[in-house]
Amino acid sequence: MLPGIKLVAIDDTPASLELVSEALQQDGLTIFTCTDPEEGLDLIYQEHPQIVLLDLMMPKLNGLQVLERVVEFDPAIDVILMTAHYSTETAVEAIQKGASDYLNKPISIPALRVRVEKLLVDARRRQRALALDGELVDTARFEGMIGRSPLMWDLFARIRRVAPHYRSALITGPTGTGKDLVAKALHQLSPANAGRFVTCNCSAVVETLFESELFGYVKGAFTGAAADKMGLMEFAHGGTLFLDEIGDMPLSTQAKLLRALQNQEVTRVGSVTPRKVDVRVIAATNRDVQDLIARKQFREDLYYRLAMVELRTPPLSDRLEDLPLLEKFLLDRFATQFNKEIRGLTRRAQIVLARHSWPGNIRELENALGNACMMAISDMIDVEDLPASLRQSERGVSAPAGNSNDVEHLADALAQPAVPPAVSFDEHEKVLVSDALTRSNGNQSEAARMLRISRDRLRYKMAKYNLR
Repeated sequence: MLPGIKLVAIDDTPASLELVSEALQQDGLTIFTCTDPEEGLDLIYQEHPQIVLLDLMMPKLNGLQVLERVVEFDPAIDVILMTAHYSTETAVEAIQKGASDYLNKPISIPALRVRVEKLLVDARRRQRALALDGELVDTARFEGMIGRSPLMWDLFARIRRVAPHYRSALITGPTGTGKDLVAKALHQLSPANAGRFVTCNCSAVVETLFESELFGYVKGAFTGAAADKMGLMEFAHGGTLFLDEIGDMPLSTQAKLLRALQNQEVTRVGSVTPRKVDVRVIAATNRDVQDLIARKQFREDLYYRLAMVELRTPPLSDRLEDLPLLEKFLLDRFATQFNKEIRGLTRRAQIVLARHSWPGNIRELENALGNACMMAISDMIDVEDLPASLRQSERGVSAPAGNSNDVEHLADALAQPAVPPAVSFDEHEKVLVSDALTRSNGNQSEAARMLRISRDRLRYKMAKYNLR
């Protein structure tokens, strides 16, 4: 069942608020009213409504100023401005600033109901879309991977087909595309899934130690060999050996690996007795194997032995239709990991992520959202919560709607205060709150608006960190 819709009405005339509440009352809609614009903003930050009704002329803050703060907080909120002093210029300015509609006072109740009903339909449609996204994440899971694009469905189907039969396999694709997840999926779906899944990162092994690392050694084989040592191929007996970044393996070791794969036996360094092993071998690389072969850096016969099954992981730029599912999956995971309430991404943040080219693929996306979840104070990830590299890249294209230069400058200043590197989340949050209080000269309402949280939440954090 979908949650109810929330509407906040802000007007300094109580009679107008009473009229609006009575006219719009219906099942599934909760209406909040407020006569003070600053308290109304606190109410918006606290309740996170889908619709806001604003009077244009109010003391302290006028409707356009409140509109700017609402758009800064969440551009997805639909705002209707109401005024008895209509002008074309003001109406155009309101729409440009992000208002959904502009109504004249005295309000026509039938017209108001029609306008609000359209927004309610849109809000419920968005709620259903979010609920469907959650269901899609569950249905689009495959052995730890997420995808519904044709490229990923094809990859999943190939994994299912080859997993029961392969003895060796080669996984290629750009860095950060999840080659290790494909290897684990092959292992889990193979008859060897009860055995070990052993990983060897070939780029991290010193060239002189490769042979002893893979095949083991006997006591006295070389200086320092004080006892027999089992190699990784023996250790993976009955299971799977994953050779990550095999393009960095020296040619001499490649020849011995080929022989071990052909004969399913290993000979420890310093021994003359071969040992039988039953092991599946999966290799992975982000390099162009054909180019390595042409430059005599990779054995062609080893390639053909491994590439009896060759799977390629697609870059994120080729499967951008999977981006919303990946975002939801990662946000849910990080919200649980950091024990924080993260409801999702604002439209502006979604646009920034969709425009990015993602050269680092899934690993870069994971890093960006993990950083944003850790540093965000609000329950919605906005542009200012994203890493600086993404924000700067986006500004080089075009600024997201609803972001004035002043707001961007303030958000940057708050997002990157004078915090030493490698601090904890609590330390970072304390600096953010303290910095906002300093900039607002101790005005809690202003500090809360800077941080896009309610005053109650700000006061809780002030008490938590003993800030005055």
